[in-house]
Amino acid sequence: MSYPYLSDMLRSWFGIDLPLPLPMFGLFVAAAMLVAGRFLRMELERLQRAGQINAPIDTLKDTVSTLTVIGMLSGVAGARIFHILENLDEFQVAPMRMIWSTSGLSIFGGLIFGTLASLLYIRWRKLPLRPFLDAAAPAMMLGYAIGRIGCQVAGDGDWGTVANLALKPAWLPTSLWAQTYENNVIGATIAWPGVYPTPLYEVGMAFICFGILWKLRKHPYQRGWLFAVYMALAGIERLLIEQIRINPVLNFLGIHATQAQMIAAILILSGGIGMSFLSRRRLTAPQWGRKDGEAHLEVK
Repeated sequence: MSYPYLSDMLRSWFGIDLPLPLPMFGLFVAAAMLVAGRFLRMELERLQRAGQINAPIDTLKDTVSTLTVIGMLSGVAGARIFHILENLDEFQVAPMRMIWSTSGLSIFGGLIFGTLASLLYIRWRKLPLRPFLDAAAPAMMLGYAIGRIGCQVAGDGDWGTVANLALKPAWLPTSLWAQTYENNVIGATIAWPGVYPTPLYEVGMAFICFGILWKLRKHPYQRGWLFAVYMALAGIERLLIEQIRINPVLNFLGIHATQAQMIAAILILSGGIGMSFLSRRRLTAPQWGRKDGEAHLEVK
């Protein structure tokens, strides 16, 4: 069962009929931005206390607040643009309907536009880019996981191919293998047995990736290394899920693949290169110490 709007959920769960046409996907995206912003602020404050970001706490807090707004607005715009590029035939038939639709958003489009806009703002504030990227890596993955919950709840069309029940493990509940997404936001009718609930799988994988990034956030390598790990993980996650998802196959320079597969491959390659170049251990701020009664410079 899907709940495109908050009123749908209240009616189904509690029998309350209130005119609350708030889109569930939008609510989860807003929650994702707020939670991601909170984790980004926590990590920036930790880096500031460690002397790795030379900026006042108040400046960092103001920056995170502004980045949340910039990321949300530019992300929605990018998600819509990439979805249109992926479905040009549909756009040519009804351009305005597609532009203002409450469904049909490309997560990668939002990620790319949101990241670029945020980087421009950080550069404008004359703040260090690589520490910000490292601080943002776990937050972005966590936000992605929460946003995908919204996809599942609203039934926005990000589901998979027709599920093969013959392959389902006996111990796994059917709802985790196949769903029909009744009352989905795009009005699609899905025949039994249903399709793979890929948003659920992405939620699980994204939370695992977040745990990995959070565990690695105190890494000893060059700044920017953690963001490279993030890119590789994001690409691997999406490349895996694309194997059971329905997306238009594009022909780009003789390469037949979905838009998401192409971007995922670029992310994996870029992340691998970044990790390779930034895997040298970094030098921390020099500290003066004493050894055998003599002063010497310690670099840890």
